[in-house]
Amino acid sequence: MSTTEIKIGGLGGQGVIMAGMIIGRGASIYDNKHASLTQSFGPEARGSACSAQLIVSDEPIEYPYVTHPNILVAMSQEACNRFLPEIADAGTFIYEEELVKPGKVNSNITSYGIPTTRIAEELKRRMVANIVMVGFFAAVTSIVQVEALRLSVKASVPAGTSTQNLAAFDHGYDFGVKLLGAGRGATAASAT
Repeated sequence: MSTTEIKIGGLGGQGVIMAGMIIGRGASIYDNKHASLTQSFGPEARGSACSAQLIVSDEPIEYPYVTHPNILVAMSQEACNRFLPEIADAGTFIYEEELVKPGKVNSNITSYGIPTTRIAEELKRRMVANIVMVGFFAAVTSIVQVEALRLSVKASVPAGTSTQNLAAFDHGYDFGVKLLGAGRGATAASAT
């Protein structure tokens, strides 16, 4: 049985909850897995801390809450500071490298950074940074099949934006594949 706990943290307006929904939908609807999503957010619509917590499993999920994430995705410094101490031993830490400075990370944690905001700005749509991150997540984790996540992106985004969002996903995915191929993955965050 394979069960993975995932926590995505950031600020309201970054699309953190949407990223969690896309990964959960991709796993449960398009990849024949079980998924559970819970979310937490502050009272303000934008700018306050928020997080999406997912469980993805090959078996039915008995307890839907993340206790020690195997994978942490941090899109803000606050999310990094708050959630990095919770990450499981031998976990994976993924972060927006231009917004997050993780400092020293335990050597048993695999860390990957990506400039999602800059990539989204190069695509002329800063608001797709979360989709760039989902693509990167697909490349470096292999928890959910890539095509399942692409289908989930297409089904989850507003009508008329799927082409742009799939391009953002592909840019994130390609960045991750190149990072892994260049041997730059699996580094301690303090060394990046």
